[in-house]
Amino acid sequence: MSEPRILIAGIGNIFLGDDAFGTEVARRLAGHPLPEGARVIDFGIRGLDLTYALLDGYDAAILIDATARGGAPGTLYVIEPSPGDQAATDQLIDAHGMGPVKVLQLATALGATTGRLLLVGCEPATLGTEEDPVMGLSPPVEAAIPEAIRLIESLVKSLLADRGEPSTRANLAS
Repeated sequence: MSEPRILIAGIGNIFLGDDAFGTEVARRLAGHPLPEGARVIDFGIRGLDLTYALLDGYDAAILIDATARGGAPGTLYVIEPSPGDQAATDQLIDAHGMGPVKVLQLATALGATTGRLLLVGCEPATLGTEEDPVMGLSPPVEAAIPEAIRLIESLVKSLLADRGEPSTRANLAS
């Protein structure tokens, strides 16, 4: 059996405040030792690049992004949308021009066969706009980064342990 391949993808816009959460987590996580087969990439706002990466046949993908769900700023979420779960898929929608939903739709249309898909999201406190950019993360989102890194490392270990088999998958959705 070959080594599983896991893509860890940071998503976000560094000019939109807490929207940079995914990119900052990916940047810091890239300095941590990860198991063989796990790859961290900061895609930022390059949705088309993420689409093409998903075509590489990963066993799993973990997307990291700011995710507004109404919780306290800095709250972390793990969302595992199922193919027909519109409510969970709606949680992936964000302010990027080619956000995760569009990326996943295009990747699927192009024949991507990524196994499990997880979103590690963080409740934002401040988001800028293109007209009024905001640089830097808010204190609660900045404070959530170490826990997000531990969470992602735990998810990678879990994905490697269960090899993505439906009968042994842990329920990771929050």
